[in-house]
Amino acid sequence: MYPEPVDSSLLKIDLYSDTATKPTREMRDFMCAAEVGDEQRGEDPSVNELQETVAEMLGKEASLLLPSGTMCNQIAFAVHCRPGDMVLLERNAHPLHSEAGGAAVLSSATLYPVDGVNGHFTADQVAEEVQPATRYWPGFRLVAVEQTTNRPGGRVWPLEQMRAVCDAAHERDLQTHMDGARLFNAVVASGISALDYAETFDSLWIDLSKGLGAPIGGVLAGSTGFIEAAWQWKQRIGGAMRQAGFVAAAGIYALKHNIDRLADDHANARRLAVGISDAPGIQVNPDEVETNMVKFDVAGTGASSKEFASRLLTGWGVRVSTPGPAAIRAIPYLGISRDDVDEATRAICSLAEELARE
Repeated sequence: MYPEPVDSSLLKIDLYSDTATKPTREMRDFMCAAEVGDEQRGEDPSVNELQETVAEMLGKEASLLLPSGTMCNQIAFAVHCRPGDMVLLERNAHPLHSEAGGAAVLSSATLYPVDGVNGHFTADQVAEEVQPATRYWPGFRLVAVEQTTNRPGGRVWPLEQMRAVCDAAHERDLQTHMDGARLFNAVVASGISALDYAETFDSLWIDLSKGLGAPIGGVLAGSTGFIEAAWQWKQRIGGAMRQAGFVAAAGIYALKHNIDRLADDHANARRLAVGISDAPGIQVNPDEVETNMVKFDVAGTGASSKEFASRLLTGWGVRVSTPGPAAIRAIPYLGISRDDVDEATRAICSLAEELARE
């Protein structure tokens, strides 16, 4: 759940999510200069360039610009699945927790969660869970993974484990889909290309509006036939636009300039984790910070995560998210400096010490 809007004069450092990233002046200038046309007719040159770029980066035949990552997931489910079909995914996956039951409403698909480790499940779990359809059992159509994992704290799927999961799915005639909202965080952290990560997936998408710094948009990729079907769903649920080149230009700029700099966010996240690791009542393992997310436990402070986050905001102007009763998550991103991270570190440590005295 998103927090209530706060007074901007109260909020000093916002670590709630990398969705708070704002386009830089250079990106805004690039957007303003974009060539535009009617994207529904295929006449917007900036949209066409972005889609061709993403398709090439991911090794797919085609791609499609959409307003949001949630729409990317939901359209992918709708194209792959028939009513009643099941989608196997990890219990913490974004479509289960943060997409308002869209699969049930839009595609009439059933989300079937399995328990993973750090948001990752195995090929053996796919083999165990996937059974042929019967008159009672609707059967599976799709296996979906999330790279990097969101609620578990930005963990990177190992390439071989991911490929094994896809192989197990394909051996059972299932389709595979990647929620690649933070795929490029995984690319930067691992040194493995987006092309390699994408190879075994029938569909996947990347988000432009998180660490890449664009104000809006995701790009869904797959085969030509898949994207043709996705276009119909885009029109059906109101995702089609007109002169969308301004949006596409932000994505083009981001892919040219903002991928490598994700390493700065990763360094800041680890710096934060190290800085709070000795605070009283806080449990965090800096070695588990793989990308731009720091997830830590505040149960030892005697406060719930919501109480801790509320006091951190009102007392020090630092906003974080609360993915669990005792869990806090903080995410550095473009616009959050090392000085901001150090100030947030001091705030978290100060609050922990204050709670210990109480």
